[in-house]
Amino acid sequence: MKRILILSLLTICVGIFGFKNIEEHPTLEIGSPAPNFNLKATDGKMYSLNSFAKAKVLVVVFTCNHCPTAQAYEERIKKLVTEYKTKGVQIIAISPNDPVSVRLDEMGYTDLGDSFNDMKIRAKEHQFNFPYLYDGDTEEASKKFGPVATPHVFIFDQKRILRYSGRIDDVEKPAGTPKNHDTKNAIEALLADKPVAISKTKTFGCSVKWGGKRELAAQEKIDWAKEPVSLETIDEGGIKNLLKNNSGKLRLINVWATWCGPCVAELPDFMTINRMYRLRDFELVTISADKPDKKDKALATLKRLQASTKNYIFNSDDAYKLIELIDPKWQGALPYTLLVEPNGKIVYQKQGTINPQEMKRIIVDNPSVGRVY
Repeated sequence: MKRILILSLLTICVGIFGFKNIEEHPTLEIGSPAPNFNLKATDGKMYSLNSFAKAKVLVVVFTCNHCPTAQAYEERIKKLVTEYKTKGVQIIAISPNDPVSVRLDEMGYTDLGDSFNDMKIRAKEHQFNFPYLYDGDTEEASKKFGPVATPHVFIFDQKRILRYSGRIDDVEKPAGTPKNHDTKNAIEALLADKPVAISKTKTFGCSVKWGGKRELAAQEKIDWAKEPVSLETIDEGGIKNLLKNNSGKLRLINVWATWCGPCVAELPDFMTINRMYRLRDFELVTISADKPDKKDKALATLKRLQASTKNYIFNSDDAYKLIELIDPKWQGALPYTLLVEPNGKIVYQKQGTINPQEMKRIIVDNPSVGRVY
């Protein structure tokens, strides 16, 4: 597993600095006019620059679903909307990311990707009180603004001249207390018809996933195929230790079998989950309920599905012993899934196939993992 983590990190670094076709776009300079756009939003409407002509101040925030920094600032953006909506300030958000360019190992802090459908889910679940616009197909508008990271704020005056570009504030953690409220200060200055004292700041967050980064996402699939897949025999004591979970990680355990169609069909969903969160304090463990003499068949299935996880097969023909060991409440039907916190607390158990989206949400919302740094 350590080898996999190192290879994943190296691949990201090599990709960031090595591929020549990764796009970079200059950031809009202070004093520039606001670029026009015509983009669809999660509320089903189309918005252009003219849609907000009545606003005295226009705040454009480039953000996205998957980035932990972007998620950390969502509630503060909503708070700014509430505070200034009656003062002539319009705040909108644009996602500049090409969803195909987001690697799974970049999604360790989220349950949702950056597709338009995922944006609609995010906006609804978190009750966004601002238009959330999608620019992931062409990125034409985003390239004109040139955001450096998500989130990146651009603030325009009533004549739609850029007066501020940069961060929201200087503290990422939602529970932290910022010392510098740069976005708010810029809004206040423009509402008072005063110059913005600090017109430009650096931004901290996830790099924009321009369409040119699709090669990195494609390379990820090539790397998965190279990862070793193994299947070890596990005894009664080994299963008890898995459930005690002294790993310090959130542990997802899936019990499956080659003869169970739904089991095999959902294994790819588990592989996706593993690839998203395995660089965090998380691990996936599979346990085959096949008879010990079917080990080769089980291993062949795991290899076909590129299951480079911790994989075990119970060393006994006694299926009922396996059931009692895993969970006395389990009635015996496969597949069966458990989510075990460090030190053994079971926080999820399901007989039958899982809902992959629900499982991602449960994992990333667990304190052992979390959505922010």
